[in-house]
Amino acid sequence: MSAGHDHHHHHHGPEPGDRRGRAFALAVLLNVGFTIAEVVAGLISGSMALIADAGHNLSDVLSLLLAWGASILAARPPSSRFTYGLKSSSILAAIANAALLWVALGAILVETIRRFSDPAPVAGGTMMLVAGVGIVINTLSAMLFAAGRKSDLNLRAAFLHLMADAAVSAGVVIAGLLVVLTGARWVDPVTSLIITGVIGWGSWGLLREAVKMGLLAVPEGIDERVVRDYLASQPGVGAVHDLHIWPMSTTETAMTAHLVMPDGHPGDQFLHDLSHDLHHRFAIGHPTIQIETRSGAECALESEAVV
Repeated sequence: MSAGHDHHHHHHGPEPGDRRGRAFALAVLLNVGFTIAEVVAGLISGSMALIADAGHNLSDVLSLLLAWGASILAARPPSSRFTYGLKSSSILAAIANAALLWVALGAILVETIRRFSDPAPVAGGTMMLVAGVGIVINTLSAMLFAAGRKSDLNLRAAFLHLMADAAVSAGVVIAGLLVVLTGARWVDPVTSLIITGVIGWGSWGLLREAVKMGLLAVPEGIDERVVRDYLASQPGVGAVHDLHIWPMSTTETAMTAHLVMPDGHPGDQFLHDLSHDLHHRFAIGHPTIQIETRSGAECALESEAVV
């Protein structure tokens, strides 16, 4: 038996750690300041839509802090206890982010339903002004992650989330305009309900994907059957078993597999080339391949029912 493990490091211009840290710090400061302003304005104007948006922005701040912390932890080198390093902290952060968002949504929903039975007067002009500032803040925050979004999944998620927030703020502006034009009090809680529904719908996918990653499911975008067929098609390979593909973090994927090669071990170059192809074809950056010649006892892990 023999094992092969090959890493391929590719640099597509990811942002240096200090620049990424500054981007997270500035985005957090901008959103903390705006969240405080939005809560104050919402209480003064009586707008539940502003309070709803502020609750969401607070969850964004926590999400940014968690993502920032996870990116720092994920960069730490492996140790004798954490042999993969702390890369999976990004998965834990994603699960925590989704859970925090749903707690905030629950609290907002309860207050919104109460407002339907007892609608309060709303200052539409204040709603429009504060939400307009929100569009600017969220767009500026998103631009901080624009440069690295193509090479880092976490930065792309932050970018898309903040751009979505800008769109939500635009919805509050529209609601404020309707309040000014019609004077209808029900517009505010209806807008709050719509915002809550949109955020809930979007965050459900995040929660589902985070839980899948936490359970070591095959990452999205990788078809286990295609990988298995590719390994089985290699010259000299008679069978493939004990194939496992799982996320090490939100950006890195690992794989192990046993290849039965009756004609003998093909050499280190075969393992190197196979690892290279797995990285470029399937974005699997940490493959470990075990070669079996079947000259001795059968592998105890041959059955797919055994892990």
